Amino acid sequence: MAGRGGGGPNRPNGAAAANKICQFKLVLLGESAVGKSSLVLRFVKGQFHEFQESTIGAAFLTQTVCLDDTTVKFEIWDTAGQERYHSLAPMYYRGAQAAIVVYDITNTDTFDRAKNWVKELQRQASPNIVIALAGNKADIANKRAVEFQEAQAYADDNSLLFMETSAKTAMNSHIPKLPKSEPQGTAGQGGRTRTGVDLEQTNPQGSSSSRCCGGN
Repeated sequence: MAGRGGGGPNRPNGAAAANKICQFKLVLLGESAVGKSSLVLRFVKGQFHEFQESTIGAAFLTQTVCLDDTTVKFEIWDTAGQERYHSLAPMYYRGAQAAIVVYDITNTDTFDRAKNWVKELQRQASPNIVIALAGNKADIANKRAVEFQEAQAYADDNSLLFMETSAKTAMNSHIPKLPKSEPQGTAGQGGRTRTGVDLEQTNPQGSSSSRCCGGN
């Protein structure tokens, strides 16, 4: 876990040496209206808007959080779900350390579409990418169309992280167990040391920003 094995008491400039910085490119994929933008807004700003405008192309946001002796900076690409923007997706997930594929638990079509996104990521994204499957809108589970056990079994079969989320209630709106490269390591495939970073208990700190990308 992050924070283990910090600098010893005899190390000069120990405080500065202990302040490691990790940077992650994170992309969200999924059908339109499943709540990707709402999840990002909840994570970055702690806000929820009942009526969220559809993303055009992609939106870029950053969030910096502090976890023990590590500063984690997320570069978050929230992609549009409309079919006409599908061809743009590879430019956003290319080079990403993690992807969250979102579906709506009340809509089986969005679950099927999520499976297609997973296949595409497994085929075309970095071999080291961590893929999480998120079943959003858990606050209206009384309208559920995709059973938790079905999604969990699919995630297990495909080595995915899995959670059900609600941007509205902030249920599981953290970023779970992403890989953590050693700050001075290379970005290449061979021998990269990775451990889990679980931000469930961590409050976002530092600056966050948002800007729109893609056509109008």
